[in-house]
Amino acid sequence: MASQEIIFAGFGGQGILSMGKFLAYAGMDANMNVSWLPSYGPEMRGGTANCSVIISDDLVGSPIVTDPKTLVVMNRPSLDKFEEHIVSGGLVIIDSNLIDRELTRDDIEVIRIPAQEEAAKIGSSKIANMVLLGALVEKTKIVPMEVLIEALRAHGKEKFFEVNKAALAKGAEYVK
Repeated sequence: MASQEIIFAGFGGQGILSMGKFLAYAGMDANMNVSWLPSYGPEMRGGTANCSVIISDDLVGSPIVTDPKTLVVMNRPSLDKFEEHIVSGGLVIIDSNLIDRELTRDDIEVIRIPAQEEAAKIGSSKIANMVLLGALVEKTKIVPMEVLIEALRAHGKEKFFEVNKAALAKGAEYVK
């Protein structure tokens, strides 16, 4: 039985909600039960943003994620907010270009990826979110990478497809 409760968190404008949405679409395309719940402050771009995604073989009883198994985080305030809620044995994927502190816990796995730097090498720092998403999917195998790529093709903007696909592959390299 595959099931994941994930929180994506960062500042508005970093593609936090998009990361979760593409993963949710991929989960649906893989015939799993899915919930995607966005949360953001009134300031949007520049304010905090996060979303909860649940992907499961079982029915999803509530879209609320209080104790995530996985956290994908793109800013320090979000790490400060969510670190204590990750279940023991959980996973945190961090954009190490934007988060300068170590975690206070030693019972969770941490993957640090210089996502801004890698995204800029590919062509745009705006795709740093896709680098992190690629690492998440490769590490957890919650959906097949091919299904995520097809969800990106079907639900994303065509002009960004190739660069986003390259970003997913770069993120996957970090956990292989």
